[in-house]
Amino acid sequence: MTELDDTPTVSCSRCDREWDLAYELDDLGVGNQAVEQFALDHKRHTGHFPDDVTTWLAECRRCPEGSEHLVRHAAERWATIHARHTRHAVEIDHGIDEETTVVEPDDVS
Repeated sequence: MTELDDTPTVSCSRCDREWDLAYELDDLGVGNQAVEQFALDHKRHTGHFPDDVTTWLAECRRCPEGSEHLVRHAAERWATIHARHTRHAVEIDHGIDEETTVVEPDDVS
């Protein structure tokens, strides 16, 4: 009987490499968050995300501030806090869908 290897893999064309996520699953024990953890670590160490990772981008409409996140609620949190403290409107975009959300300063107290 052949053993099934269902360890997920992640590739990066910029690095011209592919990794299996055994370390994240076995040693770090992050379970369902293995791809996310690898993507965050990869960005931290290389300055870019691996292939097929699409982020949420919150960008201020008035100043050069912005923040990139893997999950929507983190981008929304950043946008809300920025709008609250600066009174600037912030756009939130995702690489997959074409819908843009705008957090207006008047929407937060």
